[in-house]
Parts: sequence; structure tokens; C-alpha cells
Amino acid sequence: MNPPLNVSIIGAGIAGLTAAIALRRNGHLVQIFETSENKAEIGAALALQPNALCVLDHLGISRGNLKGLPLLRWTNFDAHSGEGLAANVPGGHNFLFIHRSDLHTELRRLATEDGDGPPAQIHLGSKVVACDIDAGTVTLSDGRSVHGDVVLGADGVNSITRTEILGSVVPAVPASWSCFRTVFEFQAQDLPELDWLISSGLYSVLSKNGPFRMFIVYPCRAPGLLVNFVGFYTDSPENDIEHTPTATLAEIRATFADFHPKFLRLLDLPEHSGIHRWHLRIVPPLATWTRGHTALLGDAAHATAPFLAQGAGMAIEDAGALGCLLPAGTSRADVPARLKAYETLRKERGEFVGTQSVAQPENLTVGGLAGLEARAQMEAELRKYDAILVAREYYAAHFVA
Repeated sequence: MNPPLNVSIIGAGIAGLTAAIALRRNGHLVQIFETSENKAEIGAALALQPNALCVLDHLGISRGNLKGLPLLRWTNFDAHSGEGLAANVPGGHNFLFIHRSDLHTELRRLATEDGDGPPAQIHLGSKVVACDIDAGTVTLSDGRSVHGDVVLGADGVNSITRTEILGSVVPAVPASWSCFRTVFEFQAQDLPELDWLISSGLYSVLSKNGPFRMFIVYPCRAPGLLVNFVGFYTDSPENDIEHTPTATLAEIRATFADFHPKFLRLLDLPEHSGIHRWHLRIVPPLATWTRGHTALLGDAAHATAPFLAQGAGMAIEDAGALGCLLPAGTSRADVPARLKAYETLRKERGEFVGTQSVAQPENLTVGGLAGLEARAQMEAELRKYDAILVAREYYAAHFVA
């Protein structure tokens, strides 16, 4: 049996931590290098769809620790008339709305505490400034070099690993939208005008007047006392600011002033976390995700618009596939071919989700009923995907003698 691989992961976000879990379970020695001194997820929520949950279940996640709420009802509202069309969601218990920090906490637990394989080590305040993609070496800002067998770039939209693999800077591209994000505390009895908002549901509030604008609202922590709010609006790429530390309720009200009053009443709820504003950015299709002993995953490879709610799902799938392709016994010499297999499995799907996500604002505003039905069918197919099964079958077909 070959000795365990030494794995360096750049970035302690969702992609990096999930990869650490998958690889430590195989007995590999994992170190995670995180630039920030205190890695924490900014107060916002996300949706874990069935394709993501099947990977997390495989890795031993505790769904109870995620404190999530299922998707039992989906309602689409007209932003101006206030009228809505609701539908129950079969199988919605396998679709969780969660606070991002709850997922991050659970992933960190599984990566670093006692369990299968040696616990991963997280090095906070450790900025990677370069990596030797063939040697598997990362260089930190303090001059130290860490030698290994695998380097995984989970370092987000401004990935230095992407630059090293491609040999040039390929920046994330400013999209045509920005958004306000925050989480509110929700006590329905305090605001009866919000009786349209119940637990375990997703609510989209779409304007058909002028440029694309939309609210996405859903409870995100059991028993439904926190509500995630995202307000999307069309914005020129020339206004590109990746994010601003804070925004104000007054700015949100001004941007969506013509929305029906019952939706604007959301803004009267107590704030649970600060209000942030992002100019959305996407990573264009790349020539490759891998080179030598190094590979990209998560937003570093395929950051995209959030309109299919699959950003976290794609990162989690990436990590699950890597775990299947780098099992115990993988030798250092095996690594380049295994990473190329990872790219073969993941790149087309990641780029498809990216392309389709960017197309959604136009589909939502001008596509009509046919556009909504086509989107629903596509989303259903995305959710059926089992990244663990696909990667295991590929491994058996190509790497088992």
C-alpha cells in the first residue's frame, strides 16, 4: 500500500472544507491554508439541493447540525400586483434552506475533529502567494514553502491557483447584476402584513417592469425564525465592485420603491446580520482546471450567477468527486492522471450550470410560462445527479485493473 498523500488545500470555504473531509476519510494528510485570520461565512443563507445533499450524506454530515428547513412550497409573486402562484414541492424534505455559517461550522467539524482518517489542519492567516503546480509546493506570504503531492485551489473568484495553472490572469468577469443580501429575524405575529411568508417555503418576487429586479426570500434556520433576503437588480458591469462592506435599508427601498407594500414590509423586520451589496461576478469557461499535481474546484473553477442556487452544490460535487478519484493507496505518480479524470467528470457540468445560470434573468422576465417550465425541467435534471456514483463508476472503469 502506498503511503497517504500530502494534500495542500488553498481556501477554507465550502469547497476547501468539503474536499478536506473527503480526502481525510481516505487516510490522506490534509492541510488547509486560509488567508483570513478568522474564517467566517458572511451572514447569508443558501439552498442545499438533493445533488449536494447526497454528497454531504456520503461524507457523514449531520443534517440536524445544519438546522435547515425543507422546501415544501414554492410561490412566485408579481412584484407590483402582489398576486402569487403557489405550488407544493414533492420531495421537498430532501432540499434544505440553511444559514451559511451553520454549514461552514458542520464542515469544519467533520474536517478537523476526530473521525475517519487523520484530522485536517487549518492554518489561518496563511496567505498562499504562489504554487509550483508540477511539484505540488505552495509558497506562503511569510516565505515558507510547503511540499506535497496534491494542491487544490479552492481560493474563490480571485484565485491565485487559477493564474498558476493557466499561466496568466483570467479574472472573474463583472456580470450585469448586483444584489443586496441580509438575514432578518422573523416574528410573523409582529407584522401581520407578512402572512404570505410562512416557514418551509421559497418566495420569488419578480418585476416585469423595466430591467430585471427580483427578491428571493426564504426561512433559513429551524424553527423558521431567520429569513434570508436577496434583492437582485440590473447593474452596469462598469460599476463593478466585488462587494461593499455595508449597504442600508434606505438603498434597498430606493431600488425597489415600486414593489407592492406587502413585500417592502420585509424591510421592517429586525436585522440579524449586516446588509451587504455584491456586484455579481462570474468565471468564464477556462481552458483547463488542472495541471500537474494541481487542480481547481468551487468558485475558483466555475464561479457563476446564483440564479439556479447551485453554486455551493457544484463545489460540493467537485469535492466528492475528488474523494472518489484519490482513494487510499493512490500514489504520487497517479495524481496527474486522477486530476485529469476529475476535470473530465466535472468541467462540462460546471460550465453548463454557469452558462444556464447567467441566462436565467432574461428567461424569467421574458420567457413566460414556457420559459418557467423549461427552467423547472432543467433544474429537476440537475438535482438528480449523483456525483459520488458517477465518480465511482468512472474510477472503476478507468483505474481498476
